[in-house]
Amino acid sequence: MITEYIRYRIPADRADAFEEAYRRAAGQLAVAPQCVDYDLSRCEEEPESYILRIGWTSTDDHLRGFRGGEHFGPFLAAIGDFVPLIEEMRHYRTTGIAGAGGSAPSLYDWAGGIDALERLTEEFYRVVITDELLAPVFAGMSGDHPKHVAAWLGEVFGGPAAYSRDHGGHAGMVRHHLGRAITEEQRRRWVTLLLDAADRVGLPDDPEFRASFVGYLEWGSRMAVVLSAPDARPDFDEPMPTWTWSRPPWTPES
Repeated sequence: MITEYIRYRIPADRADAFEEAYRRAAGQLAVAPQCVDYDLSRCEEEPESYILRIGWTSTDDHLRGFRGGEHFGPFLAAIGDFVPLIEEMRHYRTTGIAGAGGSAPSLYDWAGGIDALERLTEEFYRVVITDELLAPVFAGMSGDHPKHVAAWLGEVFGGPAAYSRDHGGHAGMVRHHLGRAITEEQRRRWVTLLLDAADRVGLPDDPEFRASFVGYLEWGSRMAVVLSAPDARPDFDEPMPTWTWSRPPWTPES
């Protein structure tokens, strides 16, 4: 993805009209296949200064695809009066230096850390070994398997890199799935039993955490189906997946 930044300086008496123009223009960005996302921000210290950020699938897709397509005309018509007030318009490529800040705890901390995740996996596998559908998948697992899975979840959710350090990281997990031919029915059962276990051991049940937790279980279990297929050709050099909030945890205003 390429990010375009457009910096405007808008006189105070035109600010309302400028924002309304972009509300109309945004409808064209929302349906343009070249547009990934967008937002318009106003400066706190200098209210005359605005920055529009637009994520494009590529610079060429923006300059040739969007500008040469059906949505550019209506977009430009909506904001055309303000084009002379642009101070900068450039495309930027990420450097890869990025990360989450500390304003919200990690999913790992919110869940209760490694102790909570180990309670979860111990309870889950206690049920799995008697489940008609899943017991064959985990036949012969070691007694330490629940702790290994807890370490995986912990690292994915922002905790210590214990799985990478002790169990081979992403490549190690992929190797455990090779050739197992996990079915969709087994995948769905795995997710259901793990969510049931989360309820029984008292993992947080607030909507934000559970939405994020379920999101990972769905993604991870579907990847397990893909990677366990007989014809799978996984990339063992892929990094460990990381997972965070689908939206920040909600706290009531004091």
